[in-house]
Amino acid sequence: MNNIVIKTNNLSKIYHQGEIEVNALNNVSCEFQKGEFTAIVGPSGSGKTTFLNIIGGLDSPTSGYVQIADVNISKLKSSKLIDFRLHNIGFIFQAYNLIPVLTAKENVEFIMLLQGTDKEYRNKRTHDLLEEVGLGELVNRRPTQLSGGQQQRVAVARALASKPRFILADEPTANLDSKSTTQLLDIMAKLNEEEGTTFIFSTHDQRVIDRAKRIIVLEDGKIVEDKK
Repeated sequence: MNNIVIKTNNLSKIYHQGEIEVNALNNVSCEFQKGEFTAIVGPSGSGKTTFLNIIGGLDSPTSGYVQIADVNISKLKSSKLIDFRLHNIGFIFQAYNLIPVLTAKENVEFIMLLQGTDKEYRNKRTHDLLEEVGLGELVNRRPTQLSGGQQQRVAVARALASKPRFILADEPTANLDSKSTTQLLDIMAKLNEEEGTTFIFSTHDQRVIDRAKRIIVLEDGKIVEDKK
């Protein structure tokens, strides 16, 4: 159990569209271990993003639960869940979600600022992360002054800033060209190999799937295949 960072137990999620019930997830049970590089794949509407959002505490299940380490996050009240996410989970989104008025440096250190970490530590950690993702010369540029690939690399650095237990990446390459996708995947694979960072992706991108060490296939809200 020591290597298990996430456990989901009979997760179900039902959305209501008028009088119609949509079963986005249907009794999904799964475990993720530290250091995994996992792709969650499946057709549109299969439940990939819903699954990722519930694992990350951005959405709540209709039934079942998510356990991270020894904490059942599905039972946490809103304020405690926000605090738990802040200290345990890193997010990378398809749309980057950088704060437009902040520089690359300020975007990366923002989470550490919320955590109340020491200024000297924040500066060093931010510098080291931006160097690691190849943006050491662009620390003072705002998102509009960066390419899509560069913005997504800032997002990776930001996700790593708080030293989370794992990183959830929802279609992180969807808006990137082939070169930027390759560069981004190289960075994440290196972090996974050298630092043991756990990555869980939801993706349609075959380039991401080809790099994954584990592939979980969802169809109609159910796991139909789980291969390593």
